Amino acid sequence: MQPGDEAMSTFATDPRRSMSHGADRRLLPLLAGLASIPAGMAMALALYRYPPAPAIAVGAGAGLVCLLALTLANLHAAVALGVVLLGVVAFEPAPSDAVFFAVIAVSAVTGRLHLRAAPGPAIGILVVLGALNVISAMQVADPQRAALFFSITMYLAIFALWLPSYVVSRPRAQLILRAYVVAAVTSAVIGVAALLALIPGAELFTESSRARALFQDPNVFGPFLIPALLMVLEEIPHPRLLRSGTVAKAVLSAILAVGVLFSYSRGAWLNLAVGLAVMVGVLALRRGGARQALAFVAVASCAAAVVVAIVIATGAGGFLAERARPQTYDTQRFSGQRAGLQPAEEYPLGAGPGQFESIAGISAHSTYARVVGEQGFLGLAALIAFLGYTLLAAIRNAAAGRSTFGIGSAALLGAWCGMLANSAVIDTLHWRHLWLVAGLIWAGAALSWRRSSS
Repeated sequence: MQPGDEAMSTFATDPRRSMSHGADRRLLPLLAGLASIPAGMAMALALYRYPPAPAIAVGAGAGLVCLLALTLANLHAAVALGVVLLGVVAFEPAPSDAVFFAVIAVSAVTGRLHLRAAPGPAIGILVVLGALNVISAMQVADPQRAALFFSITMYLAIFALWLPSYVVSRPRAQLILRAYVVAAVTSAVIGVAALLALIPGAELFTESSRARALFQDPNVFGPFLIPALLMVLEEIPHPRLLRSGTVAKAVLSAILAVGVLFSYSRGAWLNLAVGLAVMVGVLALRRGGARQALAFVAVASCAAAVVVAIVIATGAGGFLAERARPQTYDTQRFSGQRAGLQPAEEYPLGAGPGQFESIAGISAHSTYARVVGEQGFLGLAALIAFLGYTLLAAIRNAAAGRSTFGIGSAALLGAWCGMLANSAVIDTLHWRHLWLVAGLIWAGAALSWRRSSS
């Protein structure tokens, strides 16, 4: 039994599952081999079309073997590695995608994947969204781009649906939270240190005088830090999963806040402002929450003071003021979003997954505009249903004071609301942390279903 399994949900205590455990272990090598066949065929096709250098191919093969061995030996260690690697998205597919693909595959063949732990409405909505992607892809201009984009979208949906079947105990929630905080704090330190030229090769981790760490874009780097920041802040009045004291949590919060600031992403600033406002409001409305909210605001103010001091010390005030003003490319962004709506008028089911850029001539700076352009208004309805259902689940969790095995529901609601606002100005569809937060919200909601059925 691996660490964290002792607190499994009732799904893992089925006597029939225990009786078949030995048989499952004997069949595991065969099942793992069979499951690897389609993945191997897909990889072979990709390598045939885009042959890598021999050294890279050998290194990648060795890495995949080690990854599979780690997942089979210790699933929880592989999960922790995957969450930490969420901070590395310099290209797609990202390293964390390979880790979680192995984790989910091993969970499936060993009987540890329970889709009944995921909310039925979310499964239905995501199936509809996937079907609309397939239908819209029938006559795409760039089939290879469509296949890759659709595959990543569906993988992320499966990842979010897998999370409620994994996060079924406090130790597992603690593992997820700690790994995410490590990833976020490490990203913030790398990004800020590079921006201040404190590390060699700083240009690799910055873009146009903005921190981006190991992300493609500062507009993704900044928002990645925000859910972790909110979770750490909620741990201050309600310590559950992080053992560090108030001072240490305040320091972590300040580091993350500096990272968000130095991303110079106005979308990230909006995201954080909405998230903080929602979380403080939830905490204040709870019983005895006024005092806790005041304490929270006091700590947040101290962290903000540290941020201001760093801005003054680094002389970043001028650039900060410039970034806060409307930019010359804003008009181009909004024109691109309007151009993305044209396919919905000509093709009711959209132009197909990943085709927005070829249509509009500019990156999609809105999740909503992308989905309308690529899957039509039916796709937009499915997206809004997914976002709205998850928002409703987050509100119910927060209203009931129901955490996700210790991960604060106020922080999760704030993070989700912040990303909904951010999605209006940035394409968030492939943000790994968006799907992570969705899965954690569903895992918290699943607690009420299990209690009502028991």
